[in-house]
Amino acid sequence: MYPKREIATNNGQIYFVSSSTAQRKPFFRHERWANLFINVLLGYRPERYLLHAFVLMPDHFHVLISPAAGLELAVQCLKGGFSFRAEREFHWTGDIWATGFSDHRIRDTQDFESHLEYMANNPVKGRLAENPHLFPYSSVNGRFQLDDFPPGLKPADSIKAAVGAAKAAPFQNKILNAGPSGGTP
Repeated sequence: MYPKREIATNNGQIYFVSSSTAQRKPFFRHERWANLFINVLLGYRPERYLLHAFVLMPDHFHVLISPAAGLELAVQCLKGGFSFRAEREFHWTGDIWATGFSDHRIRDTQDFESHLEYMANNPVKGRLAENPHLFPYSSVNGRFQLDDFPPGLKPADSIKAAVGAAKAAPFQNKILNAGPSGGTP
């Protein structure tokens, strides 16, 4: 049984969202696919979400977003919008995305910075770039206009443990397999 997803509304929350391609196919190792994804990602701002950071790997993506309405709607627009455009522009008829996505609500500035660092280093760990700033499909390189850091996050040093409050699990840095995994789009 899966835990019930927290309802994301227009309350200024930031979410770290990840999703993989169907069967981990490396669609985004191809420049035209990667550029189309980034075009779609940027095209839904600010109507569906504020975009704070992203990285696009050959077979998955990570984004830090603040949904304008529901988180599910924001991700549906991104994945569905990309699928629609890939079908139209590349005449692609197969599956592109694995079902679902994973998310984590960002709790404070330290949590935000931890996820930002993980995203920045993902291409380096995946041996796609020697320096995060050189990877073309990441907001770290400074080529993309992003939305401002939201002011509503608590500074990491001001968080006090409340009586009876559960402590959030620390973010786990898992190295994702970003290597080629089969067919060509």
